[in-house]
Amino acid sequence: MSRPTNVNPLVEAAGIVKRYGPTVALQDGRLTVLPGESHALVGRNGAGKSTLVTVLTGLQAPDAGTVRFDGEPAPPLADRDAWRRKVACVYQKPTVVPELTVAENLFINRQPTGRGGLISWRRLHKEAAEVLQTWDVHVDPEARTADLKVEDRQMVEIARALSFGARFIVLDEPTAQLDNKEIDRLFTRMRALQESGVTFLFISHHLQEVYEVCQTVTVLRDARWITTAPVAELPRGALVEAMAGEAVTEQATARTAVPADAPVMLSVEGLAGDAYAPVDLTVRGGEVVGLAGTSGSGKIEFAETIAGLRTPVSGTARIAGEPLPFGDVQAALRAGVGCVPRDRHEQGLVPGMTIGDNTTMSVLGRLGRYGFIGTDRKRGFARELIQRLDIHAEGPDQPVSDLSGGNAQKVVMARALASDPRLLVLINPTAGVDVKSKESLLRRMDSARDDGTAVLVVSDELDDLRRCDRVLVLYHGEVVAEHAAGWHDHELIASIEGVDSAEATQGTEGVDLHG
Repeated sequence: MSRPTNVNPLVEAAGIVKRYGPTVALQDGRLTVLPGESHALVGRNGAGKSTLVTVLTGLQAPDAGTVRFDGEPAPPLADRDAWRRKVACVYQKPTVVPELTVAENLFINRQPTGRGGLISWRRLHKEAAEVLQTWDVHVDPEARTADLKVEDRQMVEIARALSFGARFIVLDEPTAQLDNKEIDRLFTRMRALQESGVTFLFISHHLQEVYEVCQTVTVLRDARWITTAPVAELPRGALVEAMAGEAVTEQATARTAVPADAPVMLSVEGLAGDAYAPVDLTVRGGEVVGLAGTSGSGKIEFAETIAGLRTPVSGTARIAGEPLPFGDVQAALRAGVGCVPRDRHEQGLVPGMTIGDNTTMSVLGRLGRYGFIGTDRKRGFARELIQRLDIHAEGPDQPVSDLSGGNAQKVVMARALASDPRLLVLINPTAGVDVKSKESLLRRMDSARDDGTAVLVVSDELDDLRRCDRVLVLYHGEVVAEHAAGWHDHELIASIEGVDSAEATQGTEGVDLHG
């Protein structure tokens, strides 16, 4: 079924370009959304989806290109009321004020007033009830928003947007925090709202959801528009190929098999947390195991549990046969766990300290006794780490805040390796670094493997995962697939996006991926 050609677009973006300094976040953004449809916007991390949304919602102006609503140019950025009447975005993390009631959130900063300019609470609750009834949102207007379920908070946000007059709603990863029943209810509500004249832009990493709830899909890749097509006419394999691009033909390099008698360094049994279901896992010495999945898959939460940053709901873990303490980073460090956390700025570095202080803070006990640490010994140890990690710096006394992103990340890696860990946990280890630094960091991961260290690496980057002996894929908190070294990109992406591997390899012939 082709899209109708005689219907004027509700939203149209053409030739959108957005740069942040030397970084091109969007080179050729295009989107045409027809009235009353649910239109999917998909692409891997870094494809340009978030940048396009900031332009579509008036948060930023494009450097080039145009946005039109109902055939008219988009309002000026400063006219926020005009933008609210056109479009609203419901983000993965709710933007409602949790301590306020539903009614207060619906009419925040525009409460009806009575005599003397005071808020008329009676009118507020009455008008809130009318808004909720109009859009079939079954929540109590006087309920505290913090007490609502995630799906109900999302519907309150949608109702608030609709009450401004907007009929174009962007849903950014709306299912990331929902279980299957809640997802089904959300999709039922979306269909009902569509019948009432509401149009959705649906952003999701879960491709099966695109096929379930959307009529049209647009694919971005490498900051460019790739294709727009009716969902019914685009087989899942073709959609995965459009997202993966030329990399679909690339294959991960096979690794030398880890000896079967290699000692088990990490043993996990039934480990479960708020974001992931019970997981069983073993990682042997000299083995690199990757964890892949979308932002809501639970992969980061699992890795942070192993690193001592979180406490699980149930289950056990052992390091070299000894129980692993949870929720205590120092105890995990003493047990033999080194970690590169997901955010070097918030979790990895102390910006007011030097490179030497940052690299050695995890091993101060080795560098001195009774709390006395020789400055020369500490500086010499730091110099060894700087050389080992190829950190481009003046020396150990240079402030870490002076370093580039790549060298700063090397400092975080240096500290993780300084303690000679038995298990190295790497969470997005190459995020936000240049190509040369990325390769240097991955070589350090290879070196740790060769030295017999067990490595658990969580990443959204295929190049990082290509260095793994095997990759486990988490989907909605459950391990759904395992890929041995030598996997093809489209196979792994299909697992990450929740597409059956057989579907991902079929149906690509004869499909025009450039619309």
